[in-house]
Order: sequence, then C-alpha cells, then structure tokens
Amino acid sequence: MPFIVLIERRLLRPMWLMLLATVVLVTGIGAHAGKPGKPRKLARDMEVAVNSPVQPGERWVRNRGGRRMVDAIIVGNASDRSMAELRAHVERLGGTVNAAFSSVQALSVTVPTRAVAELDDRDDVVSISPNRTTRHSFSTLETTTGATSASVRPYSSATNYTGLDGKGIGIAVLDSGVMSGHKHMANGLLGNRVVRQVNMVGQGAKLSWAASLPPGSIERNLYETSVNNNLSATPDGYGHGTHVAAIAAGRGGYRALDTTGIAPGASIVDVKVLGDDGSGNVADVIAGLDWVLYNARQYNIRIVNMSLSAGSTTSWVQDPLAQAARAVAATGIVVVAAAGNYGQATGKTTMGTIGSPGHDPSVLTVGSSNMKLTPGRSDDVVNNFSSRGPTRGAVVLSNGQRMVDNLIKPDLVAPGNALVSAASTSSLGQWNLLASRNPALLTGLTGQTFSQTLMMLSGTSVSAPVVSGAVALMLQANPGLTPPLVKAILQYSAQPLPGASLVEQGAGMLNIDGAVRMARALRTDIASRVAAGTLLPGQPINLTALPTPTSTINGQTFNWSRTVIVGGRHIATGTALFTQYQPIYNPRMNWVGNQARQVQLGYWPASLTSPANSVPQWFDEVVAPSGALLGPGVRLATSLVGTSSLIGKTGMFTPTTTLSQWLISGSGQTLASGIVLSEGVVLSEGIVLSEGIVLSEGIVLSEGIVLSEGVVLSEGVVLSESTSGNTQARTAGMPVAEP
Repeated sequence: MPFIVLIERRLLRPMWLMLLATVVLVTGIGAHAGKPGKPRKLARDMEVAVNSPVQPGERWVRNRGGRRMVDAIIVGNASDRSMAELRAHVERLGGTVNAAFSSVQALSVTVPTRAVAELDDRDDVVSISPNRTTRHSFSTLETTTGATSASVRPYSSATNYTGLDGKGIGIAVLDSGVMSGHKHMANGLLGNRVVRQVNMVGQGAKLSWAASLPPGSIERNLYETSVNNNLSATPDGYGHGTHVAAIAAGRGGYRALDTTGIAPGASIVDVKVLGDDGSGNVADVIAGLDWVLYNARQYNIRIVNMSLSAGSTTSWVQDPLAQAARAVAATGIVVVAAAGNYGQATGKTTMGTIGSPGHDPSVLTVGSSNMKLTPGRSDDVVNNFSSRGPTRGAVVLSNGQRMVDNLIKPDLVAPGNALVSAASTSSLGQWNLLASRNPALLTGLTGQTFSQTLMMLSGTSVSAPVVSGAVALMLQANPGLTPPLVKAILQYSAQPLPGASLVEQGAGMLNIDGAVRMARALRTDIASRVAAGTLLPGQPINLTALPTPTSTINGQTFNWSRTVIVGGRHIATGTALFTQYQPIYNPRMNWVGNQARQVQLGYWPASLTSPANSVPQWFDEVVAPSGALLGPGVRLATSLVGTSSLIGKTGMFTPTTTLSQWLISGSGQTLASGIVLSEGVVLSEGIVLSEGIVLSEGIVLSEGIVLSEGVVLSEGVVLSESTSGNTQARTAGMPVAEP
C-alpha cells in the first residue's frame, strides 16, 4: 500500500485515509494508468486526486464552478513541438494552458479531474504530474537530505533550530554572481552572509599578470580593488548563481513556502565567472580559482562550488580546468562540481557525458536525483537528464590511439529536480535573464516582492550546491577532514537508489545524517597532521566508535551504501577505511588505475597580511613516490562486479544497490598487505593491480547505449548547467522538472 505512505507523509486526516482505502478497494488506485503494456503516466498523488471522493488538501487541487480542477504538468513527445493538438484537446475538455516550457515539450495546465483519464490515453502524452508546491515548517530539501535529523539540525519552529548550519565555513560560488541583498542571504536583522564579491569575467586575459603579484603588495591590493563587485547594481543578471548560493546556504523560513538551503549559516564568497548571458570561458574560471587560492585563508573558504561545465575530450591529466581544480583540492579545499545535464540525447540514454572539471578524480562530482517534491526518500530516482559516466576524456597517442580515462563518475547524486530557491533581480526589481526568458520558472510562485523573489530550476547545477551545503555541515562538525576523506564519507554513507548503476548514481544519494555522524566520529586533527607529514599509514583516525551504518530519515530506515570508489575504477569498503589512516586521504595524491600522481606546491613568503605557508604561489605534478595507498584490513570489491555489460548489469553497469548488498554481506577481498605504489607501479598484495573495472570500447555501443567520446561544446564556452537554449553553445536547453 505505497499510497498510504504518501498520504501519511502529507499529514492528512484519518478520515481521508479511510476513504482512500475504500477507493483502492473499489476502483483500484491508478485503475486508469495508461494503456496495457505501456509505462504508467500519472504521478501517484495525481491518481489519488483524480479517484478520491474527498478533495485532497493540496494547493494544486481546487473547486471551480462545482468542478474539481487540478494544476498539472503534461510532458509530451509529439513531432509538433508546439503541441498544438494537445493544447486544443486540453481546452476542449474545459481546461486552460497556463504556460509552455521553452526547452522541453511540456505544458503547465489546469484541467478538470474528469479530463485526466482522456489526456492519459493520448499517445503523445508521456506523463502527467501535479504542479506541486511545498508546505512544511522547514524546506522539503532539508528534510529529504537528512539535514533536519536529530543528529544534524533539529527545528523547533520554521526559523528556530539548534545544531549545525555551516557557520564559520566559507563556500566560494563560481557562477554568474550572487544578489547579496536577497533576503535568503541575510545575517540576522542587518547585513548579509555574502562576505566578498568579485567579478572575474574577462580576467582570464590578465591571469599571468595577476598571479605574479605578491600577497599584500600595493599591486595586488589594486588588483583586488579592480575586481571588487560588492557595489554592483546587478551582481547576477543571469540569475543562476543566486539560486545556487541559496540552495547551499540560503535562509528561506521567512516565507510560507520555506526554501531554506542546506547550510543556512555558512558564508558565501561570490566569484563571478559567468557573464549575464550565463556563459564564460575556461580562462576566466581558472582566474576565479586562482583568486580563491589567494584569498581562501582570509574568508575560510573550505568549499568551491562549480555548477558549471566545460566540454572536454581531454584526459583529466591534461585538461587545464581539471588541473586548476586539482590544485585547489590539493590545498585542502573541497571542490564540488556538477556532473552535467547530458544524460539523454534524442531520447536515448547517453553514457560518458561528464564534463570538466567533473571528470577529475579529485573533484566531488554530483549527479541529479528527483525527490518527487516529497520529504520521503523511497520514491526518489536518478533524473534522466543527469550526465552518466564513465568519463571519456582521453590521452591521444602519436599513432592516433585514444587512451580513455573511463573513471567511475558521478561520485554520488543529490536532489536536483524542480528546486525552488532565490531568484535575483536588479536593484530596480527587473527579473534576471533566466526568469524573463523562461516565465515557466515562476509558475505557481506567489508573493514575488523585491529581495524575496523565487524561481524553480532543475539540473545537476542545483544538485551540486546541495552537496556543498552538506560538506559545510560536515566541516563545521569536524574541521579536520581532508577533501578525499569528505568524499569517502559521503559515498560510504550514501543511500543507493534502485535501478541505477555505478555510472548513473555513483555510490548513491546524499545522506547528510549519516555523513555528519561519521564525521563526528573521527579525529579533528587529521588534515593538519597530513599536511605536516606526521600521520602515518595505519594509524588510528577515529575518535569514537564508528556509528551504526544505517540512517532513519522521515521514518524510513535504510542501509548505507558502504561503497567507496578508489583509484578511479576500484571499489573499497570496510570499517578500516575510517579507523586507520589511508594515504589516499592526502589531498595532494591522485591515484587512477595503475598510476598515481602527486601535486607539489610552493607558498609565497610571509608578508604583513599573510603568514608563511598560507598563500600558494606555484603548483607542479609528479609521479607519486613509492609508498602505501590503502592499508591492511580494507576490503577490495572490484572483482565482484566483473567486466562491463549493460545487458548483464555487470562492471560499471552493476546496480549500486546490488553491489551494496554484496558489501554488507561481507563479500570482497580483505587486504592483508594493502595496496602500495612501488617505483611507479601499483601493487596489491605484491602483485600488479589491474586497471580496475574494465569497459570494452565496443560492448556498450553493441548493447544499445550511445557512448560519448567526450563532451564537445563550442570553442572555449563554459556553460552553467541551467543555461537556456539561447546560449552560444551546441547543447541541450535548460532541463525542466521531470515527473
């Protein structure tokens, strides 16, 4: 009886439950759920609204002239993208068409409930779902991810809470800018939490000059003044960056529709790298990362959020944006990037579409899940638009042979479907470009007053800041975590979603409750000892006993994934990962396949404004020295999944739920000697370690899945993952909410 769970989640009255049960027995929920043998088109709560004798207490259901009406989103697949026939049919049935989504075939409609069955019968209708709104004392995003669990941030009212909120942690948002005057960014009655704003658009041409300026010098101070953007009348003309920042750290409890972000106490550092049309270039993004490195200590920047992507067919080893991100990670800053929105092309699932810098092993790459706008997690799925792995960047040899990276990505998934959050405007109240060009993003949102404006976006670009906010909570709980250790904790505690493979969801869906509990169990001096070289392989890193590897969120208990992707293509598990120091937790180490590379860096000398060893001056990358990568006691599970077959669901296509069940049962090889790097060769138990999970280059195509040879965009253009179809890049338009 899954519908009973749904109704209980909505807090409806017992009488409604009794009447619903009667409807189930007499008519059957979803009795009209599409033609035989076809996928079900109606969302479950829409089926309830259509069949029940009692009107549900939802905002998208109302009476009009004695008829029950529903606000719905109908997704179609007609050859006529204007959907003229469907529009006419809606109107003949007594309905109205409110809006059409500009980038996908979808209509926002209001129709009588008696008309839903007839629309459901149409061959050109793919799905019908409610145009839902949220009504909770804290946001659906918070409660779905576990941010409001007792171990993280319990609420006593819509605005009062105790526990973790990211206070003291800086999140640098590299995007289209942030509207600091928006109420989501407030810091009490006065001021805001946007502690610095810089505009790096066009700065890529000055990168070498800026990088040569010593910290604290007159020239550096003049440069900082030249990029200052604090007084801009329109800091985010495009609208994407403000939305992203608010998802990570916004405070939305001042409205009835609460859209509070994950870490509402964190500080935001606005690094504008995309223009007011949502596009930019790689050089400007690198300039933005360079600025972060100079200023990280001053603003305690522990996280960089990159809800953007550059097309790349180049290996992570050579890709310039990946290298820049890797340098930032090497300093101890967690780099979070969107996987991309290229999971489907012409209606077909497309594998290998992770962009840069998400294809880098040091980056925390986030795919998108659909939380169905409900706080429960049992109905969550991976969004179709979410980019799939493996990574397809390659080194091309002189003979023309491509040596493809084939890393398992994304690392995990997080909610990224129909997220409502802050919408920027100009100081005169003019809408941002995204909202003005796509009015459907504002559909159903009321109370749009200055500095309190909202809009809805979907995409991996809004999934990434969900994870950035989660990392802020983890670092507030334990500031001694390194970036690779943060990633391992997030993966180990994730919840695997049914039906999705390793290259679709990584280790599973974000579980903040589990991640914070694990972070609290570990020592708080790990990062400082790693940097000093005093933490040796195998030494204890847990402060207390490790938590039970299960979480209960909104009354639903689930097992953690216990899956950690190591070496790019290997699977590790076991408590030894978190009771003993593993050298892969050194943020300067990057191990992929049978090679390991190490970032070296030098610092500017001490100055009046910067102590020694605080501002990086240069980076280099070399083959890692011989030594351990993983220690004894860790279980290696790579051999469990075998070679890759889509049909056989093996290798990279192994469902994460299946792998997780094997790991929970104790399967895998417990390492007696560990995995070591010896003279440039990776050895496991003294034997040369395999490349990991193998992908045969012909098998994927023969099994009916399109395999990308890398993501190719127009020359030098960087795309925010929610860009409209009017940008100057050959890519799919802005993803719209999936049913």
